[in-house]
Amino acid sequence: MSSERLLPHAALSAHAHNRIGLRRTDQDWLDERMSDPATRVLVVSGNRLRPVDGAVDWVSPDQAPDGTLVLLGDRDDTVHVAVIVRPEDAPGDPAEWVPLRDVLTLLADGTPDQAPLVMHAIGLAEWHHATRFCPRCGGTLVSRAAGHELRCTQCDRPQFPRTDPAVIMAITHGDGDDEAILLGRNRAWPPGRWSTLAGFCEPGETLEDAVRREVDEEVGVRVGEVSYFGSQPWPLPASLMLGFIGRATSTEIDVDGAEIEEARWWTRADFEAAGRSGELVVPRGISISSSLIESWFGRPLDGPGWD
Repeated sequence: MSSERLLPHAALSAHAHNRIGLRRTDQDWLDERMSDPATRVLVVSGNRLRPVDGAVDWVSPDQAPDGTLVLLGDRDDTVHVAVIVRPEDAPGDPAEWVPLRDVLTLLADGTPDQAPLVMHAIGLAEWHHATRFCPRCGGTLVSRAAGHELRCTQCDRPQFPRTDPAVIMAITHGDGDDEAILLGRNRAWPPGRWSTLAGFCEPGETLEDAVRREVDEEVGVRVGEVSYFGSQPWPLPASLMLGFIGRATSTEIDVDGAEIEEARWWTRADFEAAGRSGELVVPRGISISSSLIESWFGRPLDGPGWD
């Protein structure tokens, strides 16, 4: 694999924008930006987007409906914001509005530089969608700090966006040609689809222990050494995916039968043969799961045999 090529999850997150957080409470500056036709606005219906001509649609402020303003930041000396509207107030046919998952491939294939802005917008839209009332007193919440704070109108307690840490891991055993990776199948997935295991970190738990616990609970495999691989924002609805590589200390598989329907070890030879035949389908091109598998496999998953 070329050292110059970014892994899939890194390519989608490589163009971070300047979030200019100090401007979130500068109302005069925000008003000026929303009067500037050069400002780019992403309209979000609840927590959905409306692609136009196969791309995420950014409009000028005068083309955007009224809604909750979210300052995203600056990219290439251009201010980007989102406006969150109620679905019943969104322009166009409701069927045109789709969840973020339906847009990720468009971003990866066409405009990966927009991905951090879009994930920022949808992450906050999901938070606004899910946080309707004050968890302390049940009071009404109002948006502050350009969409990055919700404040209770009764007890004045502020609420801030939450991110749930989730671990995703490539577990391996063996060496050389005999090295194998552990992949599992969720019972809800279409036939032939496999992926790395994943799960949420629990309170009072380290990320490394979350990796060990999730693998043990889901497939009965014990894991020893765990090393960090990378991370990816994943607002589906509100996660940060933290990737790890783990070495198994046992190989016998005992699936939980609840979430995981089947799991097995794949050597690189088995993995490639099954990919070429169509027996095996793995996530490609956008997720950190793709990156974990591709890094282990040693070459991109979009070449001959994976088309």
